[in-house]
Amino acid sequence: MPTRIAVLSDTHGLLRPEVLEVLQSCDCIFHAGDINKPEIVETLRSIAPLYIVRGNNDKDWAALLPEQLTATIEGLSFFMVHNKKDIPAKLDEAEIVVFGHSHKYFEQTVDGRLWLNPGSCGPRRFDQAITMAVLTVADGKYAIEKIVVPSPSATKN
Repeated sequence: MPTRIAVLSDTHGLLRPEVLEVLQSCDCIFHAGDINKPEIVETLRSIAPLYIVRGNNDKDWAALLPEQLTATIEGLSFFMVHNKKDIPAKLDEAEIVVFGHSHKYFEQTVDGRLWLNPGSCGPRRFDQAITMAVLTVADGKYAIEKIVVPSPSATKN
């Protein structure tokens, strides 16, 4: 059975109901930093196993969170960090690199390695879309779904 991995970043203290709904259908969650509140971590951990890194806006409360993380799920190796500039030149066997920080969705495969920034699904920043991703992983292969979260036009959240 395939594993569904929610990939999010830059929630900045806001877990939208639409995001929570998507998370309910996932087997684990990757969060690439800028969480801003420990309550968000607690909520995410109550939904599914959580892989998480600290972002530049995660202050003292997040001191024990790693700045980078590696994991293997369904035969695929992941590397995650908040800011793309902090990715080491040598990534070993990482097949999927997850990062955040820019609030802008980015998905590109280079030399067989997926580079994925799920964007931000927290407060709206400027006129950028509110996004996250779901990876469906099975037998060392993946499919990716970009999710654009609708936001009421009357608010900037």
